[in-house]
This record gives sequence, C-alpha cells and structure tokens, in this order.
Amino acid sequence: MTARLSTDTPMSLSWFKPTPDSLWNRFRDRPRQRISGLLNLVWAVYVFGDLIFANELGPGWGLATALSFPIFLLLYAAAYIRPLRHVTWYAGAVALLSYATLKFNHTGGASYIIYACAMLGFEGQPKKCFVGMATVVGGFVAVTYLMMDWSLAVVAMMSFIALSVGTVNVVYRFNAQRDVELKLSHDEVRRLAATAERERIGRDLHDLLGHTLSLITLKLELSRRLFDRDADAARREIEEAEQVARHALAEVRSAVTGIRASGVVAELASARLLLTASMIDFVYRADVPELPPRVDNELALVLREAVTNIHRHAGATFAEATVSMDDRACTMTIVDNGRGLANGEGNGICGMRERVRTLGGTLAFESAAQKGTVVRIHVPLVPADRLPPVDTRQDESLPSERDRLAS
Repeated sequence: MTARLSTDTPMSLSWFKPTPDSLWNRFRDRPRQRISGLLNLVWAVYVFGDLIFANELGPGWGLATALSFPIFLLLYAAAYIRPLRHVTWYAGAVALLSYATLKFNHTGGASYIIYACAMLGFEGQPKKCFVGMATVVGGFVAVTYLMMDWSLAVVAMMSFIALSVGTVNVVYRFNAQRDVELKLSHDEVRRLAATAERERIGRDLHDLLGHTLSLITLKLELSRRLFDRDADAARREIEEAEQVARHALAEVRSAVTGIRASGVVAELASARLLLTASMIDFVYRADVPELPPRVDNELALVLREAVTNIHRHAGATFAEATVSMDDRACTMTIVDNGRGLANGEGNGICGMRERVRTLGGTLAFESAAQKGTVVRIHVPLVPADRLPPVDTRQDESLPSERDRLAS
C-alpha cells in the first residue's frame, strides 16, 4: 500500500506509525501477541551482562553499549511497525551491530545475534529464514572464534541458542498460519452451507410454481367456459393468466440467477482463503451491502480477477478490499502493496474493464513500479436496481378462482 503523508504530519512522526502490512498490524486481532513481542525485550538485559559476568570491563565498553543499544531498540521497533518484507534488512543491520560490538561488549554482541535470528523468523518461507540465520550465525562464528579466539564451547552454545530461537519463531509462525487457514476453512464450510440453503430455497420456489401453474390452468379453463356466454369476461381471464405467467417467468429467472451467482460476499471469502495461503494479509469489511443482482454478479468476477492478479503477479504482503453503495452508485476499491503495474496491463485487466463497461461504470488504476496498486470501480445504479422485490405470494387467489369456476 502506498503511504500518503499529509503536509501537516512530520516525516519523523509518520515513520513511527505502524504500516498496514507490518507485524504489529498483523496481530491486530491478537493483542496478546503484540504484548509478547514487547515482553521479548526483557532478554535485552543481557546486553549489560558484562557488568555481572566479566571480571573487568574492557576499554570502550560504555561507549559501545551506549551507542549500540539505542540503535538496536530502533531496529527492533522497525521490525514490528515497518513493512514486514523489510524485516530481513533490519535483522541484517542488527547482525552488523553485533559484529561491531562483540570486541567491546561480549554478552551484548551475542545478545544482538540472538535477536537477529529471532527477527529473521518473522517473514519468508522456512528455507529463506534458515539460510538467513545460518549466514548470521556463520558471521558470528567467524568474528568470535576465528578473529577473537573465543572458546569453542561458548561459540557453539551462543550459536545454538540463536538458531533455536529463530527456529521457534518460524515454527510458531507457520503453526499460527495453519490455525488461520483452519478458521478460514470453517468460514468456507459455513458459506457452502449457506449456498446449499439457497439452492434448497430455489428448489422450493420451483415447487411452488405448481401453485402458479394451477392458477393459470384454472383461469384458462374459466375463460373457455365463459367464451360463449361473456366474451369480455373470458378476455379478462386470459389477460390475467398472461400477466401471472409473465410474472412467474420473471421470478424464476431472478431466483435462478441469484442461486448460480457467487456474489461479492462469497468471492471475498474465497479471496481471503487464496491470499492467506500465499502469506498475503487480506482485509475486508464483513458488512458488505446487499448489491443489485446484475451488479453483484459482475463485480464478483472483477474482484476474482483482481485477487488472482495479486496472487500471481503483485508480490504483495498486504491487500485490502472495500465495497460501498448509496442511492446513486456502487463503489469497490482493491488495494495492494506489491510491485505495481510495471509491465503494463494484460488480458485480465482488459477483461475487468469490459465487465465494468457493460455495467455502465468506470474502472481506474493508480499504480507505479514498487509502489503498489489501487483499483477503483464505480458503477452507477439504474432505477431498476433500486426497486424492492415484488411479493409474488398468491395463496388467497387460488381458492377464489376455484369458487368462480365452480359457479
């Protein structure tokens, strides 16, 4: 997502505001995880461990510690509040800080290495995380064992602790990811159950058409009997039968269209399943307004194509979709923080434009290389979209027609 800074907001203050795709915002629904991230700083007390474990402090210990510790805190905060895809750079900076500090502050430099490995477990596939941790620990071994003549046992112990902490973070993250996918699977099961219920209602509506057809039959039979005695009455009966048939046909078409269409709400749930499985944080409002059928069906297909593009091409870590409607128009916005439309528009985007154009709406892109993409769809509503559904219940009409036929 492209950050837009207000002219009234200083750059320094906006930098400390968590970005939508940050680790802090990823835990917005789990406040305990946010707190645990802060509690991990308790172990930073070992930065000052030389005060206890060393017989005497080496020259430059105070200056090295005073300079390195604030920098470490800033990098640690950045790993939580800045875009998650940048966390590797912050972990690398902490590792470099460790290498520079080890000569002056032994326990502090070793503590920074542990935090660097922990930060590398925040983002990326396991292979990428373990390669990063191995690189950081390899640098630590080269500095301490080969250049500073540390004891092999101490070097091995600190390396083991750093790799263990990073591995725990990776395992925990992927377990949490599976929990999210399981929850989304449950949501999908509920959605499928709702879809099955809609199909059942559709079948019931088809069954209820027997009532309408019986009414039409009675009216036609009555008109046949009245044809020789009262031609005007017979004509009225035929006209009423025609109106009932046309109305029933329209209702069947509407019901079948509503059942077959997935709709924007269902498409949003499917989009979350797809993007979350791709390690993309997808956010959307659950209270999506009830859209007119013609708009709902087409926008669902447009949303599907946009989400497919994000999944395949954007390289994003965060995406968001919003749908709103008023008396005049329906608006849908899809945002991601990926690489943007650097290579121009493809067939999928052209198809999206065609679908929106058939609705009489407009589709606009705001995109630049490495700055994300914003897709805005605006569809004006026609008078037919604002009409309430017509009540087609005719339970009282059938007996009256039977009485008239009997008389």
